[in-house]
Amino acid sequence: MHQTGMHEECGVFGIWMKETADIAPFTYAGLFALQHRGQESCGIVVNDKGVFTHHKDIGLVQEVFTQPVIDSLGKGNISIGHVRYSTTGSNNRVNAQPLVVRHVKGHMAIAHNGNLVNANMLRERYELKGAIFQTTNDTEVISYCLTEQRLKKDSIERAVEHAMYDLKGAYSLIIMSPQKLIAARDPNGFRPLVMGSFPDGSILFASETCALDAVGAKFERDLLPGEIIVVEPEGMRSIRTHCGRKSSMCVFEYVYFARPDSVLEGCSVHRARLRAGEILFQEHPVQADVVIGVPDSGLDAALGYAHASGIPYGVGFVKNRYVGRTFIQPNQKQRTSSVNLKLNAIRETVSGKRVILIDDSIVRGTTSARIVKLIREAGAKEIHFMVSCPPFVSPCYFGVDIDSKEHLIACQMSIPEICERIGADSLGYLSVDGVKRIAQEAKCTFCTGCFTGNYPIAVPAEMPKDKFEHKIGENHE
Repeated sequence: MHQTGMHEECGVFGIWMKETADIAPFTYAGLFALQHRGQESCGIVVNDKGVFTHHKDIGLVQEVFTQPVIDSLGKGNISIGHVRYSTTGSNNRVNAQPLVVRHVKGHMAIAHNGNLVNANMLRERYELKGAIFQTTNDTEVISYCLTEQRLKKDSIERAVEHAMYDLKGAYSLIIMSPQKLIAARDPNGFRPLVMGSFPDGSILFASETCALDAVGAKFERDLLPGEIIVVEPEGMRSIRTHCGRKSSMCVFEYVYFARPDSVLEGCSVHRARLRAGEILFQEHPVQADVVIGVPDSGLDAALGYAHASGIPYGVGFVKNRYVGRTFIQPNQKQRTSSVNLKLNAIRETVSGKRVILIDDSIVRGTTSARIVKLIREAGAKEIHFMVSCPPFVSPCYFGVDIDSKEHLIACQMSIPEICERIGADSLGYLSVDGVKRIAQEAKCTFCTGCFTGNYPIAVPAEMPKDKFEHKIGENHE
């Protein structure tokens, strides 16, 4: 995806080993596999017999974690890591995760993927009690909630269990204490969280299975919505106090966010995207000479459309692999200027042909227009733009940074008007019913609130991306 105005949040990774080892390289490899989920900042914490060593900074994983930095983290038996895009809080080092917290009963480290809908209320509650916040992200709010409960409860897992009564919204958490590694998923299961293992009994948690593959771990299962898993020297336990609610995982994980080689809730992301293309053809059949996809997340859907239609699949673009994803770059100017740097059309594929061009979404339409122009200038005779998800018509409150309807082209224009704006000959979107059917094997139901305006839980009337910024006087993005 290349359009402006929307971002995904984070990727989390954690590992617990029975023995002390060089553990940081495992976390590094896991984060490297999750880099697509956030490119602004990253961090790793290593636990060696209760002593936490950590490093975090702005930048890509391979930029922040050079070999000397990895070596400086030392040995340990528990480690957690995080890659971040700022759905809340500005992009600066203080907002990088994991967050290390020290309190009267000890210390802990937290990595969080998601977005709370009641973070404003919780933050104000703690500020009125005297809390002083150093960051502008939801994770610090969660840390105060956990610390408050930890001072009352006899264990960190009981603190997590009771804190979850106060936390509303999307959160996949990995928490490290001096002795334990804890993973927790919100009761709706908005964001993915998977568990893996090594033959020696080591346990791992990650946002996606591709991170388990990267370190050679065996996938065990997805965490249940509402589940807490505790890993400690005595073994592993599951706490299911908050389980039982109908799942509502973000369907956009399958459309765009997750890597195609990941398997979420029993469904291959690659298979889901192929099916999106197949359903697109069923809903919007077009006569054409070639089907091409916009790299990278439009490629699988284009292949599915080609298979279903019998129209040849072609490689229409060369992608410069050294340009970051425009979708998760921090500001409009950078995203706009990098489109032409990132993609170039292959004239041989499209010149003189009727082209079906497939991308995963349209947000504002600016970049879609640039991509259509690239294909037009390469000699395409017709361009039929197909989108493998429905139009965005509502904000997301659960970790995808769509913060107002005025930023969404589908709220301002009809489909024919959007088609004209981007310069295509026709335009077709996957239907809401269609997007619900792309992950047929998944053992869950989906949140489609950004496509329908109907959300699984109550949402605030307004929640801007920079919801905490005014409190510390930082410039808004």
